[in-house]
Amino acid sequence: MKLGELAARLGCELRGDGELEIRGVAGLDEAGPGDLSFLANPRYAEKLRATRAGAVVVAPGHEAPVPSLVCDNPYLAFSRAVALVRAQPRPAPGVHPSAHVHATAVVGDGVHVGALAVVGAGVRVGARSVLHPHVVLYDGVLVGEDCELHSGVQVRERCRLGDRVVVQNGAVIGADGFGFARDAEGRYHKFPQVGIVVVEDDVEIGALAAIDRAALGETRIGRGSKLDNLVQVGHSVTIGEDSVLAGQVGVAGSTRIGRRVTLAGQVGVAGHLEIGDGVVATAQTGIPSSVEPGAVVSGYPAIENRAWLKASAVFAKLPELLRRLRELERKVESLLVR
Repeated sequence: MKLGELAARLGCELRGDGELEIRGVAGLDEAGPGDLSFLANPRYAEKLRATRAGAVVVAPGHEAPVPSLVCDNPYLAFSRAVALVRAQPRPAPGVHPSAHVHATAVVGDGVHVGALAVVGAGVRVGARSVLHPHVVLYDGVLVGEDCELHSGVQVRERCRLGDRVVVQNGAVIGADGFGFARDAEGRYHKFPQVGIVVVEDDVEIGALAAIDRAALGETRIGRGSKLDNLVQVGHSVTIGEDSVLAGQVGVAGSTRIGRRVTLAGQVGVAGHLEIGDGVVATAQTGIPSSVEPGAVVSGYPAIENRAWLKASAVFAKLPELLRRLRELERKVESLLVR
């Protein structure tokens, strides 16, 4: 693809030779003459000056030694360029002979159903969606258009996926929530999980993630949200639009997470809480109570991030501080005895 065509399709300002042929994409260190690279972080400006890339994507104010595409968000533009230059081939439409598609299922135009996939009774799969090998759609599942479900994905009965949803390998959508009632003898009895999971448009769900169906009603993942690998979403949770849950995040049942929330790796959220719009929780934060919109929290129990940074700086000094405190106590006690 020519650099000028890329500039037009990405909405970037072109500087330099628009006839340059772009054949690949790579980082500044690895890029060669036919590659497009990018600079998103100014700390790597030295690498920009030394790069062998054929062209680069940069922000205004950066001068490149090679032809460049200039825009306000180089990282976003480069990610879109990758999709254009290195477009991933989609499997051809059709149903593999070893797949099972129930007679009452409705499969849209251009859908691919891979080897040993199972499509249950009453399922509807939207146009151009891809079900890779070993995908299982239980009865009554709805899958929108242009979705891609990778191998081993299982979507349980009656759950609904919107358009352009991507689910990575081995994720389970709609397994029973963790709900049990305890009797007078201390024995646990299963609370039937009769709700569903609703995944809205443009959501991506990582490998081996687990999103539990609601006990009653629905568990809902809002439009544009992104869930990383090994994320656990409990029953009846609601996650707002454009939120991000990084690897190994766990959210307990009935919690409501707002829009544009960021939960970094291994954040744990207790149940029945309200996490406001725009909240950021840094890695390994434990959240036992509701969080006001816009807060940045850290630690366990979660507190304001700046306070946590100050507190954590003291932790290593606590043994020495304790020793000095006890020494002072002994001195004061000896003075009082006199």
